[in-house]
Amino acid sequence: MFQRLPKINGGPVPFRLDGEAAEGRRGESVAAALLAAGKLACRTTPVGGVQRGPFCMMGVCFDCLVEIDGVGNRQACLVALTEGMDVRTEAGRRELGR
Repeated sequence: MFQRLPKINGGPVPFRLDGEAAEGRRGESVAAALLAAGKLACRTTPVGGVQRGPFCMMGVCFDCLVEIDGVGNRQACLVALTEGMDVRTEAGRRELGR
């Protein structure tokens, strides 16, 4: 469904997605890497459990919130993918301080 732009096709960047090995490309945001890997939903809403995924890709909508390296509620579209990054999707409401 999603394809990388030919000019952004940098070298591979290994990372972990929900505990599994995954691979993105150098220069991508975390959200772009998730979409390219086929992960369309980053989180579920606190009320109703509706799936949400990257939408605006510029930090306006907050639909791409994920946990990155133990820090929750990070906007995946604004964070550059780095080697060894641990990305986890979020389900429902997060507790404060986690």
